[in-house]
Amino acid sequence: MHASQVTFRIRKFFMEIGELSYFAGRFFKVGFRPPFEFKEFLRQCYNMGNRSLILVLVTGFIIGLVLTLQSRPTLIEFGAVSWMPNMVGISIVRELGPVITALVCAGRIASGIGAELGSMRVTEQIDAMEVSGTNPFKFLVVTRIMATTLMLPLLVILGDAVALYGSALVENFKGNVSFQLYFNAVFSALSYGDLIPATIKSFFFGFAIGLVGCYKGYYSKKGTAGVGMAANTAVVFTSMLLFVIDFIAVFISDIFYEL
Repeated sequence: MHASQVTFRIRKFFMEIGELSYFAGRFFKVGFRPPFEFKEFLRQCYNMGNRSLILVLVTGFIIGLVLTLQSRPTLIEFGAVSWMPNMVGISIVRELGPVITALVCAGRIASGIGAELGSMRVTEQIDAMEVSGTNPFKFLVVTRIMATTLMLPLLVILGDAVALYGSALVENFKGNVSFQLYFNAVFSALSYGDLIPATIKSFFFGFAIGLVGCYKGYYSKKGTAGVGMAANTAVVFTSMLLFVIDFIAVFISDIFYEL
């Protein structure tokens, strides 16, 4: 790869970051001004929450099973199998639950938003809304970003619960640990310092998913091929952004733990 190509890609990346920041600023400028599209907002909440629920629950359940099955032999070797509920509970609630649920939703929701808005842009439906006097940004973008920001923490909570149930199922089957004893150990190991940062960053994850999906779809180009490109790049860009947000959240949480 030539140096000019590298320079062009770096410049293009930073230009896209700037455009995304401007798009986010436009959301904050427009999103909290009346009139509010409550009916469309509730419809988007239903679409994103209900249609992603089964995928999140199945993923969470498998994570709980696999994490417990993989960790159990090592903990038995060190004579620390009694710490299994504590380890799994903290791992899932602090990190694995929010991140994996966000990645699953990035593939499910961000690509869907990118394809939907991209097809509307290509078929000039967004232009028609502007001509008719409707504010397409408020109707299409603001409602979707708010819906993802609200629904993702709820999906994370449900995913965490099912993951812990899957882990408890393995412990009940392998180690004859009752569900009551298992969940008592999990809740005794968790504290507000685990729950609050995980919940807060889930809101940021949801905001990032909605923002990138809407941005890629709203400014989709190059005809019908641009629709597929918008859906694909929305997932890639969102996944990268989720890891960046997670790193920042963990870094800030670690500072507070040290204090």
